[in-house]
Amino acid sequence: MPLIRRIPKRGFNNAVFTQRFAPVNLNSLDLFSDGAKVDEAALRQVGLVKGDWAGIKILGGGKLKPKNLILEVHAASGSAKSALEAAGAKVTLLKS
Repeated sequence: MPLIRRIPKRGFNNAVFTQRFAPVNLNSLDLFSDGAKVDEAALRQVGLVKGDWAGIKILGGGKLKPKNLILEVHAASGSAKSALEAAGAKVTLLKS
């Protein structure tokens, strides 16, 4: 039997230290009116975020209609940031 199969598989695992963010796509933000403040509490109230997450991450899925949203989230993808700024929204990244 090879040595790799005889050695026990134990040791350090980084999975304990990962931060999992709740994903929110751009097209989901159309639920909010023009000039609305979008943060974790607002997303939970609308029902876009459920469960226990380390924060909110905006993903670039879909298209956003031009709105002057004020977003306070923990992370955003590059495509989402550029699409939000093109739509007139202001993105503030929070520390988690």
